[in-house]
Amino acid sequence: MHRPLLPVLLLVLAPASAALAQGSHAPDAPAAVAEAAATAATAPARRSTTAAATSATAVPSFATAAVATGTTAVVTTQAATGATPGATSGADPASHRAAVTVPGTAASGPSASFATANAPAARLSGDPTRVLVLGTVHLAQEGGGKVTSAAIEPVLRQLAAFDPQIITIEAMPGETCDLMARHPEVYDPEGRAQYCPDAAAAQASTGLDVPAAIAAVERQLRDWPDAPTPAQRRRLAATFLAAGDPNSALVQWLHLDEAQRHAGDGLDDALVASLRKRADSDNENTVIAVALAVRLGLQRVHPVDDHTGDNVRIDDLDGFATAIRGAWDSAPDACKALRARDQALRDAPDLLPLYRHTNGADYQPMPMRCDFALALAEPSPQRFGRQYVAGWDTRNLRMVANIASTFRERPGARVLSIVGASHKAWFDRLLGQLQGVEVVDAARALGGE
Repeated sequence: MHRPLLPVLLLVLAPASAALAQGSHAPDAPAAVAEAAATAATAPARRSTTAAATSATAVPSFATAAVATGTTAVVTTQAATGATPGATSGADPASHRAAVTVPGTAASGPSASFATANAPAARLSGDPTRVLVLGTVHLAQEGGGKVTSAAIEPVLRQLAAFDPQIITIEAMPGETCDLMARHPEVYDPEGRAQYCPDAAAAQASTGLDVPAAIAAVERQLRDWPDAPTPAQRRRLAATFLAAGDPNSALVQWLHLDEAQRHAGDGLDDALVASLRKRADSDNENTVIAVALAVRLGLQRVHPVDDHTGDNVRIDDLDGFATAIRGAWDSAPDACKALRARDQALRDAPDLLPLYRHTNGADYQPMPMRCDFALALAEPSPQRFGRQYVAGWDTRNLRMVANIASTFRERPGARVLSIVGASHKAWFDRLLGQLQGVEVVDAARALGGE
């Protein structure tokens, strides 16, 4: 049976990738590491290559540098050779540079332009859809202390000023998890369990499987009243849990007054306990996305992660692990310094400087140097590094497509996308290619550069 990379190769590579961590969520269990390492040597497999990096900080193979110019931003893409991206226009085959014009952070008002080298600018009817990509460290994995309300409040305050109407998070959609569960020969159940929540208890409590629960969520939200009753919120929370969307369930739970946070309306005692545990998590999906959704009166968040795109067949796991570890080991000293800076800011009593750091222009080319440029150049005959990058490319494309699906029926919406910092430059570039979309400068939104 072909199985995705998680959790086996992810755990095999975990020690080497710790110094690079900022991307995918990874388990932290020493016993599981030993067991997974033994399992990895036994058979060929279809594996999720980008998950192999644990939470590897990365930037796309073509890094992005944007310079605001009126209502558009000139974006220069440059091949991942380890060089810092520059704002060079025109085409240069030797360095694979090409300039394109996309909606930029300076645009505002009822129109914005979209143009490429082969297409003229077009005028929009109405405002552009504005998307702010917040690159984050994975707060629950960084080894720091508890994320206090005082530490995260400055970040929430800055993001609330953007006033997003849609919030997306790096979590697997229930629909995708259901698809993966239906194809165990393609997607390993053990690997899927690392990312997909167990919805069995909620399904038993509500009588809804994932497709039925997703449909029920849509019906409830379509008819959602301006002043929902506590029973309606509890019912919707239970339905979100059955649909494989526990973060949106938590939004409904936290909308309730404390006295109304109890079992009933599809929530049994076990589901209530799971919501209380999630509410105490340091995960950015909880302390930023859910908290902000509740503050702004939103009814849900949108999970947009994907691990179907990086489900790559790997016939030699040991060789793959050796190749990727070797690429990471060749990283310059600046990569270690970057990681140390991340950790120091994570430990600070105010997390706003951390987010200004991970979303600043100076930060974006560094992860590329520490990961993907090195992987693309690794010399194994199988080109393992390029397989790894191809999986990461596809994952990001599908994640951005998932983000686009959240606002396609809402032109002109303001969207906040919270994702591991490794994805940010990639997301900015791909979202900037969508017609009618304006990518917001996250560093400026955070009061930085």
